[in-house]
Amino acid sequence: SHFIIEPLRVPITPQEESSEKTEQYIKPYRDSMSAIMNEFIAVADTNFLVQRPSSNLMNWVADAVFIQETQTVRLSTPAICLLNTGGIRSGFNKGELTLGDFYKLMPFDNTVVWIELPIEVLDDIAKYITKTGGEPVANCTVEKGKLKLNSKREGAKTCIVITTDYLANAGDKMDFLKKGKIINNTGKLVREVLINHAKQEGNLVSNNEIRFKP
Repeated sequence: SHFIIEPLRVPITPQEESSEKTEQYIKPYRDSMSAIMNEFIAVADTNFLVQRPSSNLMNWVADAVFIQETQTVRLSTPAICLLNTGGIRSGFNKGELTLGDFYKLMPFDNTVVWIELPIEVLDDIAKYITKTGGEPVANCTVEKGKLKLNSKREGAKTCIVITTDYLANAGDKMDFLKKGKIINNTGKLVREVLINHAKQEGNLVSNNEIRFKP
């Protein structure tokens, strides 16, 4: 994890000098904070935007979480990543990306969790995405109300959904995630996972594949 932002307590006084005093207190924090936030992370060769039904940024965020979580694991169960469009708060402009850009993208301290669900819950996910008009997904597509796994295993009874603690607790009305059990509470911040993936790529991979077709 990069750093913890401690709340700054500044005594408030009614005198005129208070704003100058406050500025004296805050300036060193502001300067060191902007130095931290300007840390170079990666390069975007194009604009990365959030647009339903699907977009390069929605795909990148879901792929980043899926790849980072599964690249060193041998899965015996089909697995997908499901996030929420509402959780992506900003896009990336073409050019150099800094730590600050990742804080704007994902200001919340949500963590990554793995949920094992009965395979039938994939139908609930497809219905949900059809209703909302598109969410970030990886390793699957949703077409005509059906969820298709990129790596389908015949006869699989369960599926792993890699998501956030917020959604695992039925955030954004994803109540169907409660039908499973959390098998790995990673404690990793989604933002940190995205930063690690961006550093690994160096140049962000822009994938405009449409992963939701009504």
